[in-house]
Amino acid sequence: MTMSVPERKSGSEGKEEESEDESEILEESPCGRWQKRKEQVSQGNVPGVESASLAMDTEEGVEVVWNEVLFSDKKVFKAQEEKIKEMFENLMQVEHPNIVKFHKYWLDMKESQARVIFITEYMSSGSLKQFLKKTKKNHKSMNVKAWKRWCTQILSALNYLHSCDPPIIHGNLTCDTIFIQHNGLIKIGSVFPDASIHGKGRQHRDEQRNQHFFAPEYGACEDDYAMDIFSFGICALEMAVLEIQANGDTAVSKEAIVHAGQSLEDPLMREFTQSCLRHEAKLRPTAHDLLFHRVLFEVHSLKLLAAHCLINNQYLLPENCVEEKTKSFDPSAVMAEIKHEDRQGVQLKYSHVSPLELDKFLEDVKNGIYPLMNFASSRPHPVPRALSLSQEQVETVKTPTPEPQETETRKVVQMHCNLESNEEGTKTHVSHIVLQLSLFLKMDDKLHRQLSCDILPTDTSKDLASELVHYAFITEEDSEKVAGFLEDAIGRHRVRALAAGSTH
Repeated sequence: MTMSVPERKSGSEGKEEESEDESEILEESPCGRWQKRKEQVSQGNVPGVESASLAMDTEEGVEVVWNEVLFSDKKVFKAQEEKIKEMFENLMQVEHPNIVKFHKYWLDMKESQARVIFITEYMSSGSLKQFLKKTKKNHKSMNVKAWKRWCTQILSALNYLHSCDPPIIHGNLTCDTIFIQHNGLIKIGSVFPDASIHGKGRQHRDEQRNQHFFAPEYGACEDDYAMDIFSFGICALEMAVLEIQANGDTAVSKEAIVHAGQSLEDPLMREFTQSCLRHEAKLRPTAHDLLFHRVLFEVHSLKLLAAHCLINNQYLLPENCVEEKTKSFDPSAVMAEIKHEDRQGVQLKYSHVSPLELDKFLEDVKNGIYPLMNFASSRPHPVPRALSLSQEQVETVKTPTPEPQETETRKVVQMHCNLESNEEGTKTHVSHIVLQLSLFLKMDDKLHRQLSCDILPTDTSKDLASELVHYAFITEEDSEKVAGFLEDAIGRHRVRALAAGSTH
């Protein structure tokens, strides 16, 4: 991670002062959750963003990035205000394991200028460009399997953005705006669909160093998915050759790009990158098409399909179920057997499976390292509009400006509940009993929520789930499964109550 830090002072006292100086809180969000610090960060330049500082999320206890877009002319800001709100509301709904998370935004109006402040996930492991430079420096070549895995993750993110309704064009995809984590997870950052609101997109893209990432038609027409595909093609080529040689410190030439492409030994990799870099935009494939290209496509293993099924239904399973299940198995027992008529069969025993390796594989699948792309739909996915703010709620007022209404973005991975009949209810017929619900939710960040409420005879499980969404306790996507879980639990409780009543 490239960071601009204050000049170091000599001695331990200087280091201590420097650390205290960097962690100084400069500003807080209106709700107090986000605290801006002095330390500047660089996560791939976002068009129009004047500054990006390290900040603390006091609720989750993690570091995030505090980004600021400044408008010195308030008239310009007022003219673009509705467009800005719509754009950031769309970004708030982007949810994908291979895209840097966009947490929150708010508007800040002062007498001299206006600001848009938005909070994004902090990627501490560094950019893909930095990783490729280190790999080349150590005289190592790129592993083909890693290249395929990275391409699949980037295309998975682009396919998601392009299939939103309306489509989101990244418009700033370079090896500097792609980040790699220590576990091999790739995330693309700096999603900023419409830099025209600030007029600084062109300035960033015309930088000599990154000019070769942008399609030939840039500036001549509106941005569309083909521009992102061209940028991805350059990224895929750089990942394969580690670096496309530039002419000194100037821009990378077309000849250098052609030479890098021809240097690829695998003909499928050559054809794959060349298809992305076609001069005519309409001839370039879509992200969805590229995921099915012969160089990337493979039949998913039963192990991967089973892992995705387990992750998608994790809320139905008890905690540490994999560990508990593997403990109960006899290591010498046969798990599966392949029989052959003409030769000896193959036996697969439980001892062949390492619980630690299985846990790591499941964690990688959950984090998005192995997406299930063979089943990707080509139909557009609408950007969720639920819980978006009304026009009255988002009216800008003088500082401090209220933040948009909180919405939950974390997924529920596990839940259980406890139901009890209160004393008043036991005096009446069982169908009129007022139930006391205690609901325990485990979120995907491993934090827990414990909620309690009374359930009236007129309440339905769907009503309860909708209320949880309304008060930002769960996401809209989890509403259906929470409603099903509650309906099943309430039904079982009432059956037991009826059975107990009949015995008395």
